[in-house]
Amino acid sequence: MTNKETQHADDADHENALEQIRNISASRLGVGRSGTRPRTSSILSFRADHAQARDAVLTQVDEEALEELGLMQIQSCVTNQDQYLARPDLGRQLSDETMSLIREGCIQDPDVQIIVCDGLSSTAVEENIPDLLPMLTDGLEEQGFEVGTPLFVKYGRVDVMDAIGEELGATIIVNLIGERPGLNTAKSLSAYLVYNPQRGMATAKKSVISNIHPDGLPAIEAGAQIVDLVKQMDENEGSGLDLE
Repeated sequence: MTNKETQHADDADHENALEQIRNISASRLGVGRSGTRPRTSSILSFRADHAQARDAVLTQVDEEALEELGLMQIQSCVTNQDQYLARPDLGRQLSDETMSLIREGCIQDPDVQIIVCDGLSSTAVEENIPDLLPMLTDGLEEQGFEVGTPLFVKYGRVDVMDAIGEELGATIIVNLIGERPGLNTAKSLSAYLVYNPQRGMATAKKSVISNIHPDGLPAIEAGAQIVDLVKQMDENEGSGLDLE
C-alpha cells in the first residue's frame, strides 16, 4: 500500500471512529465549519437548545397539571423568578404561615414524604412527574410505606426538603426537583432523599438520583430506583454518606 493509500485508510478509520462517538453522545462533536464560521445548521441548533434552556428556567409549571396530579401547592419565601435566581437562600425557607398550612393540611409522621420543586426547570417537572409520581407512590405503598400528602413547592430549592420533613415528622423525604438545564436537555430532573430530615442538614447526608429524563434515566425506571433506595435507607437508618 502506498503512503497516499495509507493516509486515505487512516482518514476513513478516524471518520468512522468519530461517527461512532457522535452516535453515542449528545455533545456537539465534529460538527464542522463553513470557512471560518460554524455551519448554519450548528448555529440554529445551538440557538434552539439555548432558548429551550432559558424557557425551562423562566417559565412556570402549569397549575392545571399540578391539580391533576393531586399536589398540594405551597411556595417558598421567594416572591418572584428574579428573586429566586438571586437569592437561593430564600428558596430553602418557608414562612410561618406556610408551615401552619402544611401542618393543618398534610399527613403527620409519614414513613415517606414526597415533594416536587420546580427548581431550575419547569420543563423537567412537566415532562417527568406525570409518569414518575404515580409510579413512585404506588411502589412505596406496595412495599408497606405510608406516603404523606404530596406537595409542590413553587420556587423551591433542594434544602427546602429539610424544613418540610422535620415539620411533618417524616422518616424519609424525597424531593423531585428540576435540574439546571443545559444545551443537551432542559428536561432533566433529580431526586434527593434524606433520612430523618432536620433543618440545616449537610449535603453529605443526602442521597441523589439524577439525570431523570427521556434520553437519560426514564421516569418509570427512576421511580423503581427511588423505591429501592428508600428501602435501603429505611433498613440502614441513614442516607448519603451514612449508606456508604
